[in-house]
Amino acid sequence: MNQSLDDIPILFIDQDLLVINKSAGLRSLPDGYDYSLPHAKSVLSPKYGSLWIVHRLDRYTSGVMVLARNREAHRDLNTQFQNHKVKKVYLAIIVGCPAWEHETVRLPLLVNTGRKHRTVVDPEKGKPSETEFIVIERFTDYCLLEARPKTGRRHQIRAHLSYEGYPIACDSVYANQSETIRLENSAALTKRQHFPNPVLNRIALHASSLEIVHPEKNQRFHLHAPLPEDMQQAIEILRN
Repeated sequence: MNQSLDDIPILFIDQDLLVINKSAGLRSLPDGYDYSLPHAKSVLSPKYGSLWIVHRLDRYTSGVMVLARNREAHRDLNTQFQNHKVKKVYLAIIVGCPAWEHETVRLPLLVNTGRKHRTVVDPEKGKPSETEFIVIERFTDYCLLEARPKTGRRHQIRAHLSYEGYPIACDSVYANQSETIRLENSAALTKRQHFPNPVLNRIALHASSLEIVHPEKNQRFHLHAPLPEDMQQAIEILRN
């Protein structure tokens, strides 16, 4: 997927921070096999100068991503993430409707297991992991959830939801089958099939907001990324 500056909305910029609304498909980090493929830093640096990656989002997850513009800000933000001082909120469309409205999942996770390098629940070898889930809206066979990870394991939200039996829509790695949402009359979500022009053809997960302490001003700083068009359309289809 080709990316340009026009594809990356800037949410905030100052001498310390560059905050973007990462589009689905843009890599957070260089590709491990082909370093020529575009990623956040390679696309943004020609215009904004030296940048440091503070945290990552999965390639097909959209939303708030913070980059540091100097080494001091990078060190400060890294410390905040490592000490779990950052408040993160994600929105996800999940398959199924849980009986609960509010649930906190505390299950240890083991990262990079098997051929697909999945994150799995492992009571013996896994690291402590905690995610808070809140139901925002219920549909016939799906739900819109708010997820608030308290720890920062790779694929934490995806792994916890999959283990609980509610995989994120269109997540082919953690669901039993890939799902696709498309607009066709009043049909909402079609399973076990792929269509040429889907409304949503990537994991239905969006990093909605992030709260940090500004490294220079030492004040709590809230950053928000509006829901992208594909997830908005998917929600409208499910509502109707």
